[in-house]
Amino acid sequence: MLSFNFQLLLCLAGSVCGLCAPPPESCKAYPGTSSWPSAHTWAALNQTLNGRLLRPSPPGAVCHPSQSTYNTSQCSQVADEWKTYEFHVANPISVMWDKFDNFTCLPDEDTPCSPAGYPAYVVNASTAEHVKIGIDFARKYNVRLNVKNTGHDYLGRSNSPGSLSIWTHNLNKITYNKGQYKLNGSGKILQGNSITVGGGSEMWDIYVAADKHHEVIVGGGGKTVGIGGYITGGGHSIFAPKYGLAADNVWEMEIVTPGGDIVIANEDRHQDLFWAMRGGGGSTFGIITSVTIKTHPSPKIMGIAFMMFTDPNESIVFDLITYIVSQIPSLMAQGLSGYNLATKNMTTPIQIPGIPDRIAGFLGSIVLQDVDSPDAVAKIFNPINETLHERWPDKVQFYTLLTQYDSWLAWFSQNYDTNQAGGSQYLVSRLLDGEALTGNPQKLKSALQAAITPSGTISVFMVGGKGVQEAKPRGGSNAVNPAWRTAYVHALTSEPFGPFNKTAENNAKAILDKEFQPLRDLTPKSGAYINEAFPFEKNFQQTFWGSNYARLLRIKREVDPTDVFWCAPCVGNERWEVRQDGKLCKK
Repeated sequence: MLSFNFQLLLCLAGSVCGLCAPPPESCKAYPGTSSWPSAHTWAALNQTLNGRLLRPSPPGAVCHPSQSTYNTSQCSQVADEWKTYEFHVANPISVMWDKFDNFTCLPDEDTPCSPAGYPAYVVNASTAEHVKIGIDFARKYNVRLNVKNTGHDYLGRSNSPGSLSIWTHNLNKITYNKGQYKLNGSGKILQGNSITVGGGSEMWDIYVAADKHHEVIVGGGGKTVGIGGYITGGGHSIFAPKYGLAADNVWEMEIVTPGGDIVIANEDRHQDLFWAMRGGGGSTFGIITSVTIKTHPSPKIMGIAFMMFTDPNESIVFDLITYIVSQIPSLMAQGLSGYNLATKNMTTPIQIPGIPDRIAGFLGSIVLQDVDSPDAVAKIFNPINETLHERWPDKVQFYTLLTQYDSWLAWFSQNYDTNQAGGSQYLVSRLLDGEALTGNPQKLKSALQAAITPSGTISVFMVGGKGVQEAKPRGGSNAVNPAWRTAYVHALTSEPFGPFNKTAENNAKAILDKEFQPLRDLTPKSGAYINEAFPFEKNFQQTFWGSNYARLLRIKREVDPTDVFWCAPCVGNERWEVRQDGKLCKK
């Protein structure tokens, strides 16, 4: 008892801070604590923003009688739209997957509801000045800062409980630049067409704007993918095998820094920031308010839907999958790119007479650019088809469906990502190089078998190859994971789990970590794509950025010495952690 009282006295006197709760300055300001800005201070911020400061209720609150926004008719609408990307895009605080707001307010009155899992306030930014005001406020009052555009983030970086969030959704102006572009500052002229888009612009809107000029950008596979997070992560694409990653096609950016400066970054100005913001990850070095991107002529697209499959009970399933995967470098060298799935057992996606209800093998939706004849596709696939018949006669079937499109937009409008939002899942991924795919068939088979067995499938995206490997980004280089420069395939899978079930969530983590370990072992010098990855990679610095991490960390410390921006897993986040009570505190 004496020891306890003595310790208490020391704490009260502030003599031994290590024995006490952390002092307020060791944590970011948090709602309900003395460090949180007063209502008057928030009102003053709103006045400075001309009324653009929001204090939104959780969107699911309309389904909860205990909440002030309870409304039964609105509840039905919210519940119906919850699984659409568009619903979460249009809401200033909602994100695509329930896990990342900690299930604090689902559109279900039988579950709990509170605002605790969401940002406390939102700056509805439509200008760079609005972004600056928000950042300056967060820095001055030590408030945790969040950045959200669409909420399309598989790692949960676009939601921070108890924060001030910068919503970039309305930074969406789009301007096409024909023929040439003059860099701000140096006045250097870059030849070629480009498009300047607001940092909150979405992929569909950019594609439509570019298509009016018969052009495309290296862009993503979903309509609602936001350009800011996409570019800062690197940005893979069907066009990447020809033109490089999205980050390789950036000419210039307008950025609001952690210090509140509105700067133009390009190869001649703020070169370190320009380098870091192209692949170094979002919510780390600043906020993109606009970006100028090189455009390319819109090609005709030969859409190829295909299936190479066998009976799931056949012993050849993984031999078949391994063989096809090993042919990917050759297929990509002949111009193919796109999205595939390897499966050990799944329901047949297309009902065709003579095809069984369940199949195992390899299927996908891929494209060939600027070809008019189906003969070009047949020429590519004939050697594979012959090998299938030679190795496994009467056991493997190969179906293709070819559709010609006059433009990229025509193809995309029918083949964009139609997965649902809502629910919860984690991803795991790995970039696979030529050596992994063609070097040792038995090791590849073992790794694929381990990756596919738990969930039954893995995605095999053909989005690397020559264009990525030989890319020449402005300024000579960028922060994109060096593993991309040898990769052909971005392989990934996911594991879902339900709400309020920590056991299921932990099991999902364990399954994903274990099943992709053989692919990690197969590619020891490779890594993963930060925007679609396992949030709990043990050495995320190496996995997501490789040899670029040291330079990224130096830049982070220079532009953001007090960590105004913080997220996980992100560059320079090692000095802070989120505690059980939701506060972000120094370690």
